[in-house]
Amino acid sequence: MTRRAVLGGSAALAAGALTAGCDSGSGAKSDGSKQKVSYLTSFGALGREGYAYVALAKGYFDQAGLDVTIKPGTGTGNNLKLIAAGKVDFSPCDFTGTLIQISKEKLPVTAVAAIHERSMSAIMALAGDGIADPKDLEGRTVADGAGSTNQTMFPVYAKLAGIDPKKVKWVNFPPPQLASVLAAKKVDAIGQFVVGQPLVEQAAKGKKAVVLPYSTYLRDLYSNTVFTSEKLAKEKPDLVKKFTGALLKGLEYSVTHPDEAAQIFVKYQPTQNVKESAAELRLMAPYVKSAGGAPYGALDDKRVARSIAILQGAGAIAPGLTPEKVASFSLAP
Repeated sequence: MTRRAVLGGSAALAAGALTAGCDSGSGAKSDGSKQKVSYLTSFGALGREGYAYVALAKGYFDQAGLDVTIKPGTGTGNNLKLIAAGKVDFSPCDFTGTLIQISKEKLPVTAVAAIHERSMSAIMALAGDGIADPKDLEGRTVADGAGSTNQTMFPVYAKLAGIDPKKVKWVNFPPPQLASVLAAKKVDAIGQFVVGQPLVEQAAKGKKAVVLPYSTYLRDLYSNTVFTSEKLAKEKPDLVKKFTGALLKGLEYSVTHPDEAAQIFVKYQPTQNVKESAAELRLMAPYVKSAGGAPYGALDDKRVARSIAILQGAGAIAPGLTPEKVASFSLAP
């Protein structure tokens, strides 16, 4: 059984994306039978990414006839460019961020399965610091990475939450520094995925985090969604279905067995913490289950259309983008 994963922390994170092209095969054979596939995590090697390693360890990729190499990704923007250039085959990218990037750059990429059926974007503060609901954000300073989805969508979120976005100041910090910046009280709140709560509370030495999820008001937005190139989706649809089927099997197993999944993940990424990784997977579970009994990974063209409309209304993307230009619904579960 062939199992591949790139281990390590920041060095692997930096090198993984740069060398991803070396492993991209999308049809090349290894061991005389298995098709080589390259995959980048959404960002780094955190517990929330553990499902891919579970699919590897449990043999789901092997059973699909795939030889999958996993490397840490560096975020939606870079991951999409590597997919578009044919240097990597698949990666989960933030759907909202992708719509914005596609609108600007016309990248030849397409969504083939949802990982998170609801947006996981949120604003986090620390308990006791005076922020308990969205209204408390007025007059405060919020930190996030430059150009983040949280910042882009905040005016829409604020409008629906009944607050004035002009009364909230945003400042930019590198994403890895956000939890420590909040813990040091350099800002009042930070943009974060909901599953980042354990990391924030660890940085704050156990102080509880207050989580304000965007999905409370923005219910149609997907979060991380598996993307591949338009070329691969068109030329090798069976390969796409095999890969996403195995990956989603790992996702389902991970959110229903978070403790075991975290232990598997840490074997591949020994610098990570089992307890925190399991906590992230537990927090992620409600966000990966489709409404109405749809299978894991389902993509709804009407929801995608509503997402596009929301972003156009916010002025984040130009008119003209349609669901068919961003997603291959026939390949989704």
